This record gives sequence, C-alpha cells and structure tokens, in this order.
Amino acid sequence: MMNIEIANRLLQYRKRMGLSQEELAEKIGVSRQAVSKWERAEASPDTDNLIELSKVYGVTLDEMLRGGADEAQTADESAADETENTASSDNSADAETETDSYDGGFDINDNGDRVHIGFDGIHVHDKHGTKVDVSRSGIFVEENGEQKVYTGADGHIHKSPDVLEKEQEHVRVHGNIWMKLPYPIVTVIAYILFGVFNVMGGWAYGWIVFLTIPLYYTLVEAILKRKAKIFCYPVLVAAVFLILGFALNWWHPGWVLFLTIPIFYWVTNR
Repeated sequence: MMNIEIANRLLQYRKRMGLSQEELAEKIGVSRQAVSKWERAEASPDTDNLIELSKVYGVTLDEMLRGGADEAQTADESAADETENTASSDNSADAETETDSYDGGFDINDNGDRVHIGFDGIHVHDKHGTKVDVSRSGIFVEENGEQKVYTGADGHIHKSPDVLEKEQEHVRVHGNIWMKLPYPIVTVIAYILFGVFNVMGGWAYGWIVFLTIPLYYTLVEAILKRKAKIFCYPVLVAAVFLILGFALNWWHPGWVLFLTIPIFYWVTNR
C-alpha cells in the first residue's frame, strides 16, 4: 500500500500534465490498472516506475515522494479556495466528490467510494472493502478481501458458499409463502365460475385453466432461483394455442407458437 498523500500527488501531477491514465501507462510501459491503483493508494510503483514517473512529470524523486514548495503553495491556494467555496454554500455539503474524466472513461471518488467506467469495464470499490469489477474477463465481487462471486475459466458464474446459503435461505423463506398457496383449489373455483357464468367457453373449454397449475409453481420457482429455464414454457404455449384455436379458430397459423419452444430453452440455457 502507498501513502495517500503520495497517491494524491501522483494524481495531481498527471492532471497537470494533461494525461489520461491510459496515456501515462503507455508512456512508462505499465497497465492502466496499475496507474489507477497507484493513484488510489492501493499499490506502490517500484523504483524503476518511480524514476520513469519523475521523468514524465519533470520533478525529482524527492519532490514526488515528499512534495516541494510549489506543491505547498498549491495546497495553500486550494485550501483557500475550498474555504471560500464552503462559506458561499453555507456548509450545505459535507462530502467531497472528485470526478476525473478523459478519453478512456471516468474516475469518480466520493469520500473513499471510487467508481471507474472505461473501455476496460466498470469497477466499483467502496470504502468498506467491497469491490465489484465487470469487464471482458468476467464478473468479480469481493467483500473484505474474500471473493464472493466470480466468473470461472469455464465462463460460468460461481458463488461462495455463504452467498449460496443466503440465496437458499431466501428461497426457503419466500418460496414457502407462495408454494403453500392452494393454487389448484383456486383453479377449481375458477372452472366452476366459468361454467356457471359461461365464461371462457363455459364447461366445454374452461378446463384450460387447469393448465395454469404447473405454470404457477414453475414460475414461482424460476423467479426465486433466478433460472428462467425452470418455467414450464411448453405448457404455456399449449394453453395459448388451445385458446387461440377454440376462441378464434386460429389452429393455423397458431401452431407456429410451438417453434418458439426450442428457442426458449436455447436462450435460457445460455
């Protein structure tokens, strides 16, 4: 880890030179992520990189690591400006937000909560140690130094045991409420009402309502487990096909709906 004052100094030097993190990284032969970590005090540049940085910024190593007279003057001016701005706003804001935008993306620092949005992805790191990185290489979620969610080499998303346990507990608690609903009794009552009041084709066609029983339970399970392929899509297609056929005599081209079944499973399996 690097001193936060040095990290801020490196950030100010880069801004003064009008360089983006990508441009600086290219000049000294490192990755943009490395530059970003230096300026966030998450890592320290080695001796060779410090020398290259001093050359690019036109300062000595001592000035870069300890600061100089110019920096002290700049700090005094910044403090005076900050005092004036605070007074004019009647102390309405307690937090300071810094936004650094350039051609490679955006860097936002809000009281230790940092967000970087660029061509390499989206990176959100909060001051409590939670990190979320979404890029071409996958999804990575870290809490207090422990990996919680990540994309493996197989391309699938993996979750830590405690995350899976929380999800399973969510399914148990909320699933019991909806799964215990006596939905079959609801369909029986609906069928009787359809027959008595001659709705939905009365007794002759109202039985289609019973097809909604597997639809209900598989829909609840799919939502709770966040897996769309659990939903009984073929039954939905059959129910819609029967309704179109009996009500509108659209047996043709209603059969086209069945062609969507393999498409549904192809999409949800991916």
